Amino acid sequence: MKLVIYPDVDAARLAKIEEAAGPMQVVNCAEEDVAAGHIADADAFFGKITPRLLGAATQLRWIQSPTASLEHYVFPALVEHPCRLSNMRGLYSDVITDQVFGYILCFSRHLLTYIRRQHEARWDPVGGESGRPSFATGPGQVGSIDQAHRCLADLTLGVFGFGHIGEEIGRRGSDFGMRVLGMDPLKSEAPEGVEAIWPPEKLDELLAVSDFFVIAAPHTPETEGLFKLDKISKMKPDAVLINIGRGAILPLDDLVQALEQKKIAGAALDVYETEPLPSEHPLWRMDNVILTPHVAGFSPRIAERHLNVLLDNVRRFVGGQPLRNVVDKAKWF
Repeated sequence: MKLVIYPDVDAARLAKIEEAAGPMQVVNCAEEDVAAGHIADADAFFGKITPRLLGAATQLRWIQSPTASLEHYVFPALVEHPCRLSNMRGLYSDVITDQVFGYILCFSRHLLTYIRRQHEARWDPVGGESGRPSFATGPGQVGSIDQAHRCLADLTLGVFGFGHIGEEIGRRGSDFGMRVLGMDPLKSEAPEGVEAIWPPEKLDELLAVSDFFVIAAPHTPETEGLFKLDKISKMKPDAVLINIGRGAILPLDDLVQALEQKKIAGAALDVYETEPLPSEHPLWRMDNVILTPHVAGFSPRIAERHLNVLLDNVRRFVGGQPLRNVVDKAKWF
């Protein structure tokens, strides 16, 4: 058996891959021309497959993508090819969830507002200082500051896409005491702490009941451009839309309209239709929007996890065992 790698990996990773491969030959290729010369009799491939490389392969049975997302990876000939394709899903669940709840807490506790006021040396609670109870009365009545600062345990978290990342977001929401509702085309059994997982046919209903709505789905033919103005308008006017899935799912012109028309209270984005987001884009100038530069999946832990998935699948392939993270190529996930 033979595994071709392109582009090449560093010596330390290569040594671990060769150890996992055992009797399988490993060819580490820095250039596509070199990979094309080796792939004809290869059984497995790791890296960036191209139409040229796939066309030169005669016995390829497995391809390991180096990424979780596949919208940039698949092409018609690959979809039709009989080889199995696996991806890197499952690496980012906890770190992306950390970022999601950073967004949620910023909105629920007005942290962005207070950071701006801090730079102005301005003591000004949302709800107004007049809403602060005196020491004589204590907090015996709900005041304007109370009403402005929402408790997560009173709120509903909607999660669109209940894969590894969506499930972890739901679990963390449950830990905060939130009502959690998921949506997924494949899953229907809700894990502990999640009230229900609804089918996509109930999307309008999920939008309508969510205080925070998180897009955690992959970019697929079905999700591309899904959240246009008509969908966003189904949300509560005090709700917040969060996208850590894929930029192509949420058309930004529609989001800008929704925010300008006050269809929703705010948005937090880590992914965009165009990256980097152009400096002239109106979202940069909106105070009720959090924009982060596609960093939610970054952590010192990711590289080790990435390598471990590859090594595990190499061992599984050599041993004739089921592979991890096999995808439906036509669906891109």
